[in-house]
Amino acid sequence: MVELRENEIRILAALDKLEGKASVEQLMAECELPDAAVMRAALILQENAFVKVHAKPETKIKLTAEGEIHSQNGLPERRIINAVITLGGKATLQQAAQKAGLKKQFIQIALGWTQRKKWATFDSKAGTLQVTSAPNEGNDEKLLNRLCTKKETTTDKLNAELQTAVEPLKKRKAITVEDKTQRILELTPEGKKAIEAGAANLAVGAKEVTQVTPELIIKGTWRNVRFQKYNIEAPVANAWPGKKHPYLSFLDEVRAKLVTLGFKEMMGTAVETGFFNFDALYTPQDHPARELEGIYYIKSPQYGNLTSYTEAVDRVKETHENGDQTGSTGWGYKYSKQEAQRLILRGHGTCLSARTLLRKDLQIPSKYFSIARVYRPEVVDKTHLSEFNQVEGIVVDEKLNLRDLLGVLGKFAKEIAGADKIRFRPDYFPFTEPSVELSAYKEGYGWVEFGGSGIFRPEVTKPLGIEVPVIAWGLGVDRLFMMRAGLEDIRSIFSQDLEWLRKKQVT
Repeated sequence: MVELRENEIRILAALDKLEGKASVEQLMAECELPDAAVMRAALILQENAFVKVHAKPETKIKLTAEGEIHSQNGLPERRIINAVITLGGKATLQQAAQKAGLKKQFIQIALGWTQRKKWATFDSKAGTLQVTSAPNEGNDEKLLNRLCTKKETTTDKLNAELQTAVEPLKKRKAITVEDKTQRILELTPEGKKAIEAGAANLAVGAKEVTQVTPELIIKGTWRNVRFQKYNIEAPVANAWPGKKHPYLSFLDEVRAKLVTLGFKEMMGTAVETGFFNFDALYTPQDHPARELEGIYYIKSPQYGNLTSYTEAVDRVKETHENGDQTGSTGWGYKYSKQEAQRLILRGHGTCLSARTLLRKDLQIPSKYFSIARVYRPEVVDKTHLSEFNQVEGIVVDEKLNLRDLLGVLGKFAKEIAGADKIRFRPDYFPFTEPSVELSAYKEGYGWVEFGGSGIFRPEVTKPLGIEVPVIAWGLGVDRLFMMRAGLEDIRSIFSQDLEWLRKKQVT
């Protein structure tokens, strides 16, 4: 004999009492159990062939709050037409509405439906409503009257006439229509045999409990109870606990690895001056990247304050105009300090490196990094966004050379993005020489360009007071994540697809 638990025994007993067949709702009322408990017991009884569970689809109709009002007082058009009849068959709209006691939001609705049902005509110039025919009770009113007492019913309980009123009342938001599945439990011959054999005799079973309590132990009553058994292999509904977005988790991992490698994090604001975003990085003030097509300018206020960096601004000014003490001829133009103060949304994370090199507590040797949100008016497509993240890094050390830079970049691409191969190509940036572009390859994904790097030129380091080599790189961390996660479209990083967010595990 199969050992049944208390709820399962109660369900069998209830079915026997209800002549072998009952809905879940009937069993809930009979056994005083919640829906979930009845269904759990039903599934176990079905597994043991004691019951059959029949699914019966049905469409439930229920009054809304507005529908409740109409079911008790009548539809607005019925109320207003009755008022006009009382007033002699003709009246102004306001008179009829007042007589009917209609609220303001229902007046135009009532007028529209009297026209649609051809109960009356309306003279818009005089604002009068005149009854044209004796209004009969419609199917919509009959259905509302039926729901007035029951509040809820199903379409299969309605005759053909009333079923035609369901859709119009739904559109009027007087009722809600919901498709549901009603489940009926039916005793099988095996279930009846189990009852006859005494399996469903509630008197013979000791009370079933789900946990040991101090009271059970102290009083010794644990001896007289039966502990509920749990099937730990039973299927359960999927649960999706809250977790960090996969991309944010990836950024945390990048940050943790760089800190482990001895890097300190650089911080800064999204609004930057042209001085740090461009000038300090030896980018001339007439460079195309500073046009409206290349950078976002702040509308108000337009200018920032650089008084704390007066000496550095002067040295950068001289470097741009004539090269100053850098050994360069400079760019040979008239430098504008006002343009240097122009406020923008930072276009790259390298501006944080420029600020860091000016810090009084800068140590040599030292290593710094940042994960910065940057902004450029790019055309958004599968590989570009107008707002994206860069991971920026600098290493300050008198013994640095190009080989050190390539080694750092290669390690970064393989450990962070999971790249199988890397390659470097010569590139050009106004602030580095030599300059290198990094691309990485992953099997099944292909080659991806990650960003640029190089050794800061003397025109960058000397005006900022640095006399030793500085290697620097700025990589698109969004693209690193794309390779790691196997994404083809950069816009997918910010997806609101819950299925992807729940299941995505970036390894």
